[in-house]
Amino acid sequence: MEKLITVNGVELCTETFGSEDDVPVLLIGNTMLTWPDAFCERLAALRRFVVRYDLRDTGRSTAADPEAPSYTLRDLVADAAGLLDALGLARAHVVGAGPGGWIAQLLALDHPGRVRTLTLIGTRPTAPGPADADLPDHAPELMEHFMSPPRVDWTDRASVVAFQVENARHMGGRDFDADEAREDIERVHDRTRPEDEHGAAHRADQMAIVFAALDCGERWRERLPEITAPTLVVHGEDDPFFPLGNAEALAAEIPRAELVVLPRTGSGLPRRTWNTVIPALVRHTS
Repeated sequence: MEKLITVNGVELCTETFGSEDDVPVLLIGNTMLTWPDAFCERLAALRRFVVRYDLRDTGRSTAADPEAPSYTLRDLVADAAGLLDALGLARAHVVGAGPGGWIAQLLALDHPGRVRTLTLIGTRPTAPGPADADLPDHAPELMEHFMSPPRVDWTDRASVVAFQVENARHMGGRDFDADEAREDIERVHDRTRPEDEHGAAHRADQMAIVFAALDCGERWRERLPEITAPTLVVHGEDDPFFPLGNAEALAAEIPRAELVVLPRTGSGLPRRTWNTVIPALVRHTS
């Protein structure tokens, strides 16, 4: 069951799966639906106490203006540490996906005693903005699509879903499943809080727009060798948003990190990858 937990002066909508006596795993994405119910349930069935939550300005957590956030990336890191405190968890296995991977990296760097192991999924070692010269940037074809998008009415469900399915098609890799993507997009849409006339909440939940405006502070890539938590890096072979070279850099620069590449997979964790990803997570968090 979802519940609101007050952390750092904001309310974070949080949900747990499994027994509190089992191994704690903190999942950090954009909204809690970055991690589908069935994914969390499978982990919980393998004796993991799974925690997922909505970041600020997403889902049912405290929201102000996702297009002009008054907080920083480091505040989101403090939120994650504070959520562990609120749940009575001294340490947890931390899993970050996409922009949640930035939060997870900084949690491991700035609060190392809280991170038993670190898993980074579909992310990169630098904040939003131009990629470092040695890292592959967003695929040109993907950026061309984003720069000339079809018209979308963010206050209309059918328009939003159609737009997001087309975005997912460009992001999804060679084995993209449109039906699965549509189901996930619809669930995020239908859970989004009551909307303003411009659709900012839907854009925040569907596209993580807050990270385009967020103050991310100082770089941390040069600090990656300081990470002491055993680290697993998981990445789609076909990811056009954060191409595979970003994962290879993470795995090379974090001491003793392991890299798992998901064949024919783009951004995200489609269900067909779970038979690879979940056993790898369970082994890594044992």
